[in-house]
Amino acid sequence: MRIRHVASAAAIFMTAAIFAPAGPDAEESGIPLPEPETDGELSLEEALAARRSVRSFEDTAPSLETLAQLCWAAQGVSDEERGLRTAPSAGALYPLELYLATGDLAELGRGLYRYNPDLHTLVRERGGDLREAIAAAALDQTWIADAPAVFVIVGVPQRAERRYGARGERYTMLEAGHSAQNLSLQAVTLELGSTVVGAFSDRELKRLLELPEGYEPLYVVPVGAPATAR
Repeated sequence: MRIRHVASAAAIFMTAAIFAPAGPDAEESGIPLPEPETDGELSLEEALAARRSVRSFEDTAPSLETLAQLCWAAQGVSDEERGLRTAPSAGALYPLELYLATGDLAELGRGLYRYNPDLHTLVRERGGDLREAIAAAALDQTWIADAPAVFVIVGVPQRAERRYGARGERYTMLEAGHSAQNLSLQAVTLELGSTVVGAFSDRELKRLLELPEGYEPLYVVPVGAPATAR
C-alpha cells in the first residue's frame, strides 16, 4: 500500500472544511496511514452474507494497513476532488467523529486516537489502554476489552442542525448507522469480526473519552480476528 501524500490532502481539507467543522486538534497532522485499497477480492454480496456479530476475539493485533482500511471504510474520503466520504451524509455536513482505542500495536502503541478523514491520519488524543474502561462504560460487556481495536463513532449534531434545525439530530443518527455498517462490512472483507454496540452509559463514555461539549457517543464497535472454536 502507498502512503497518502499529506500535501495533496491539504486541498481536501480546505474543501471539506466548508461543510464540516474540524474536530479538536484538527490542526495536528497526526500519524500518516497507508492508502486504502479500493479493489478488494470479496464481493459486496459475499460480505453481506458473511457478516455476523462477533463477541470473541483472538489475541492478534491488526496491522496499520488494516486499521487504515477500517477507518477509511467508516469515514474516509472517497472523492478527493469534492471531499466526499464513504458514508452518505445529509448536505455533506459530516457530523461524525471516529475514535479508536487500541492495545499493544507495534505501529501505534496503547492509546486513544481520532481519525482525521481529510488527511487520512490518526491523531493521538491520549495514552493508555482504555478498552477495559470502555467495556465497563458499556454496561460491563467485558468481551469488548478482548478486541484489539475498539472504534467509537461520535456524533456532533450541531454540524447538521446549522442547516437542518432539529432534524439535524436525526440525520446524525442515520449517518452513524451508515458508518457502522461500512465498518462492519469492511471488517468481513479483512477476515475480521465486529459487533455494533449501542448499550452504554453516555455520561461515562463521554467522560472517559474526554469528549468536547456537543460530542455524543453513538456506537461502540469492537473489531478483531474471530476466535476459533477450541
